[in-house]
Amino acid sequence: MTDLHGGNIYKYRNFFDFSANINPIGMPESVRKAVIESADLWQKYPDPYCTELTEKISEKEKISAGQIVCGNGADDIICRIIAFLRPKNAVICVPCFSEYARLLSGNDCKIRTYFLYEKNNFSVKPDIIKYINENTDIIFLCSPNNPTGNTINPEILRNIAEKCLSAGTILVCDECFMDFVEDNKNKTSMNFLNKNMIIIKAFTKIYAMAGLRLGYGIFGDSELAGKVRCTGQYWSVSAPAQIAGITALDESGYIEKTLNYIGKERNFLTNELSGLGFKVFPAEANFIFFRSNFPVWEILKKEKILIRNCENYNGLDKNFFRIAVRTHEENIVLISALRRALIG
Repeated sequence: MTDLHGGNIYKYRNFFDFSANINPIGMPESVRKAVIESADLWQKYPDPYCTELTEKISEKEKISAGQIVCGNGADDIICRIIAFLRPKNAVICVPCFSEYARLLSGNDCKIRTYFLYEKNNFSVKPDIIKYINENTDIIFLCSPNNPTGNTINPEILRNIAEKCLSAGTILVCDECFMDFVEDNKNKTSMNFLNKNMIIIKAFTKIYAMAGLRLGYGIFGDSELAGKVRCTGQYWSVSAPAQIAGITALDESGYIEKTLNYIGKERNFLTNELSGLGFKVFPAEANFIFFRSNFPVWEILKKEKILIRNCENYNGLDKNFFRIAVRTHEENIVLISALRRALIG
């Protein structure tokens, strides 16, 4: 079976994993401790409304609690949105996170694709507006985009938000990697939030808690939020996941430390990969997207290093790869393996 996503450490045991974009600093110790100490709660049903967690997110995002929906990871929120809205016509950018197309297709939705081109560094351009009209039920954007790693120009985002509002189109902005972006406050679609918008966020990546599964949606319309909240399973967020989220939001300095570390190591990897002759695309998140004419995935697999082969992304081929920014020690292992294979 072909791996649809990165992070399959169960198949590739004892590998250095550069295929999943998780914070290399690791889960905050306070979160780890709180989850372990919450074990007595696990025999009881979790709060189906995620009351305390939602209030914490409300404080962080400076948005009404009624506009927030928590779920079993960001993927759960996307699934609920599609299940409730049942869109007939959608727009997605490609290459992008494959779950948008998979979930839309599973609900008999017709998908129109806006292609991101290498000549434009896979950026969303102003002409995307032409893809949105009164017949467009929903459009998915990802910023920073997965797997290309770049954000959408704020002015283009503003125009898309306004066009969706006037056309009656629901705009879903996936910002699961936005916390890794420097100057993210000026690049987030939160600045243009309106009643036709939904912003997807996750604890998964930034707080290194992928196994706990926790994400949330910020809705411009509280009525829509309420309806999506009632769609899907009743107890969608486990007790340990709720405890982890509540504790993570009390962390002080963790995000700033992460941004500094990621920025330094991203520059290191970018320079090293470029020096080895790879075409490296501008990266703003905690992963790097590059093109190579060498069979990099196979080369690194022999070294027990796992990276993301992007061949199964719509719009890409076997020459495109994505690597997570890991610890400096791990990053050196990766670069050393590539240097041995390509230079000798």
